[in-house]
Amino acid sequence: MIHKAANRGFANHGWLQANHSFSFANYFDKDKIQFGALRVLNDDIIAPKMGFGTHPHQNMEIITIPLSGVLKHRDNMHQDWQQILPGEVQVMSAGTGIQHSEINGSADEHLSLFQIWVIPNKQNVKPRYDQKSYSSEDRKNKIQTLVTSIEENHKGSLKIHQDTIISRIDLDKDKTLEYKLKSKHHGVYIMNIFGKIKIHNEIISTRDAIGISDIENFSILAEDDSGLLLIEVPMI
Repeated sequence: MIHKAANRGFANHGWLQANHSFSFANYFDKDKIQFGALRVLNDDIIAPKMGFGTHPHQNMEIITIPLSGVLKHRDNMHQDWQQILPGEVQVMSAGTGIQHSEINGSADEHLSLFQIWVIPNKQNVKPRYDQKSYSSEDRKNKIQTLVTSIEENHKGSLKIHQDTIISRIDLDKDKTLEYKLKSKHHGVYIMNIFGKIKIHNEIISTRDAIGISDIENFSILAEDDSGLLLIEVPMI
């Protein structure tokens, strides 16, 4: 399953340029509802000083990855604004309910980010928030694990309520990654952040994505210097 960048849902709200990999808000595609437990992958650009006012979430695991600019977050658990910068990752378990706001914290620079929603494996949990910084050096030609299940004893990763592995890797041109899925019940959705890669003789360019399941392992070849976001989820 290949999702070309140009075929994503797109919404131009003036202050927000939003690309939707899956059906979201006013964008609906019956063939792009979700990929396993992965429900949302939005690729957003937010204008300076603009953002999302206070709004609710419930029973969803929400992961935000800023790519450039300054993200500021506030919720009803923490009244002070939290700053999340490129290199950092933010997770929220909405659980029984959370209210939060997200804004571009810069007066003159656009904010670029990925927002990911994963369907949880537990309902009505106590809401929680966490964020962590990751070094770009630690994903140079090797997998950098960002997020895992709260039930996994994996040191260094943020935790969510789902058997999920979210990771990044920056591959130099001509480098190969051999990827092994956690189980036959998992699939992995790969977003090419930049560059060009080849998987199963398919070329995946910047902001293209591919969903892979029903396979134990596969190879990724970097045709150019490339950066990948990998979201491995149960194929519920």
